[in-house]
Amino acid sequence: MTQKSDGMNYAPQGKPSPVVKPGEFVFAAAHLDHGHIYGMCNGLLEAGADLKWVYDPDPKKVEAFRAKYPQAGVARSLDEILAESAVTLVAAAAVPCDRGPLGCRVMAAGKDYFTDKTPFTSLSQLDLAKAAVARTGRKYMVYFSERLHVESAMHATDLVAGGAIGRVIQVIGLGPHRLGKAGRPAWFFEKASYGGILCDIGSHQFEQFLTYTGATDATVTQAAVGNYANPDKPEFEDFGEASLLGDNGSSNYIRVDWFTPDGLGTWGDGRTVILGTKGYIELRKYIDVGREKTSDHVYLVDEKGEQHLNVAGQVGFRFFGQLILDCLNRTEKAMTQAHAFKAAELCLRAQLAARKIA
Repeated sequence: MTQKSDGMNYAPQGKPSPVVKPGEFVFAAAHLDHGHIYGMCNGLLEAGADLKWVYDPDPKKVEAFRAKYPQAGVARSLDEILAESAVTLVAAAAVPCDRGPLGCRVMAAGKDYFTDKTPFTSLSQLDLAKAAVARTGRKYMVYFSERLHVESAMHATDLVAGGAIGRVIQVIGLGPHRLGKAGRPAWFFEKASYGGILCDIGSHQFEQFLTYTGATDATVTQAAVGNYANPDKPEFEDFGEASLLGDNGSSNYIRVDWFTPDGLGTWGDGRTVILGTKGYIELRKYIDVGREKTSDHVYLVDEKGEQHLNVAGQVGFRFFGQLILDCLNRTEKAMTQAHAFKAAELCLRAQLAARKIA
């Protein structure tokens, strides 16, 4: 059962859709600091991967993980995983500031790396990872779950690619989250650890902008962050917004926040509005407020009329199978390395440009 009230432990489950036979693709999980590791593992397992190892310095995290994935053997160290020749990929959800250095270590050991977002907390970490990719030829892939693990967002990816709304002019991305303050670890509120709100949850939104518009680069035209309601956590940002101008003339506005009210039936009312020259698409990803508790609502308006599609259970999560095949075949069908790094760069640049407004 997917946990819908708590974004920290939101781990979508899809239908098994294996792209490999048992034993053909072996991966390990390491550094279980964020609950997204469960979604990452679910996606890989449903695509036919074998989870052979788990490592975390905290035995309680390992115990909880093995309650869900008993097939994972307990590694005594990360080095034990990195020395295992059968392991092709290491999936990790470390503290954000540790994700870049961990990825470089994994790639240096000849493994591909799959990290939770945000993938970096500084531009210097990004530069080191780019150099490591160039040096090793390994992959540094990122779990941008708000598109890759959301059926409505993947359906919109296909609609846009098929020309359903013409040339995309603008993307508006809204990413509200429930704070669940009492359950958060200390690092969650430390700026040096989580990188800031635009760097962290903003990373999802910039990845979607690049995908839906086809832009390959963008400039930050404005950015702002604030702490409106958490004075006891002075380094925490509970609100952020930014605007981008894509290299193809496309426009982007994002708003991310930690103000999901307790009365909402899910962890966040994530929405995306994609405006094209021939129509527009609105995604109500996790709920259709006041109408439907179900997720994955796609609203499409074009010259033919208005459509409402509920695509839950109909699209699947192809990214994970494509990632497995990319690792085996050294292709880039799931996501290009340039795209993953550009999304990461934009969230870092927006965070650096942000003025404090509260």
